[in-house]
This record gives sequence, C-alpha cells and structure tokens, in this order.
Amino acid sequence: MNQRLTALIVFCLSALPATALAEEAEGALNPFAGNVGNAIWTLVIFLLVVIVLGKFAWGPVLGLLKDRESFIHQALADAKRDREQAEASLRQYTEQLRQARVEADQIITTARADAERFREETRTKAKEEGAGIIKAAERQIQMETERAIGQIRHEAIDLSVMIASKLLQRNLTKEDNEKLIDEALRQVETPRH
Repeated sequence: MNQRLTALIVFCLSALPATALAEEAEGALNPFAGNVGNAIWTLVIFLLVVIVLGKFAWGPVLGLLKDRESFIHQALADAKRDREQAEASLRQYTEQLRQARVEADQIITTARADAERFREETRTKAKEEGAGIIKAAERQIQMETERAIGQIRHEAIDLSVMIASKLLQRNLTKEDNEKLIDEALRQVETPRH
C-alpha cells in the first residue's frame, strides 16, 4: 500500500513540472535561462521527491541493506567459528590417530615379544619333556635289565644246584645240601663288580 501511494505521489509531482515544461517549450524557455519560478518549482518537486523517497523507499531499502549487512556479518562470524571448530576437530582427530598408531606399534611389539617368549617356553618345555621321557626310558631299561639279570641268576642257581645235587647226592646229607644252597644264594645275591 505504501509503495502504491509513493508511486502515485511521485507521478503527480513529476507530472506538474512536465506540464510546466511543455508550456515553456512552447515559449522556447530554457530552465537555465534564468526563469526563477521554474527553478523554484523544480527545487520544490525535487525536495518532495527526496522526502517521499526517504520516508517510503530509502528507509525500507536502507533497513533491508542493514539487515543484509548484519546477516552477512553473522554468516561470516558463524563461518569463522565453524572453521575454528573444524580445525580444532582436525587437530583432535590427528592427535587421536597419532596415539592410535603409537598404541598399535606397542601392541605389535608386545605381541612379537610374547610370541618369542612363547616360542622359547615351548622349546624349553619340549626339551624338558624329552629329557623326562629319556630318563623314564632309561629307568625302565635299568629295571628290566636288573629283572632279567635276577631271573638269569635265579635260573643259573637252580641249574647249578640241580647239577651239584646230582653230583653230590650220594655224599651229602640234607643239612649239607641246605648249607650249600644258602651259601650259593648269598654269593649270587651279592652283586659282582
């Protein structure tokens, strides 16, 4: 509504000088020729146009320009703040990435050390188990050897007694025979080195 009213006032005010100019053109008057009335009307119309434009057009235009300027300043401030936040986030993520790499290197180093320690423990354990198996086998062999030797001795004694008893059966008494057996057993039981 204000714009229509302003346009109507401007049209009316500009129509007055246009009619005056049309009349002057007939009389071949020049505005710079010194016609004071014409100059006053031109000045009055100009001032009215400036006042009307200042009140209805320039005020809103300047207000819009000020609003636009404050919007631009706000947008710049927001952009600056966002940029600073982005840079801070980038620094933070870069630091986190660096820390993650350091931690990964530490994990890899620890894993390698653990693997080496496990390998050494396994090797040592296998050697100990192998030595235990060898010792157990040696003990088993020793026991079996001693048992076999004992059995052989026992059979040799039985054979010797049997042969000796056949040879001496007629000359020995039962008591002499038992003494000879006990002596032979004592001799067999004492190990020979």
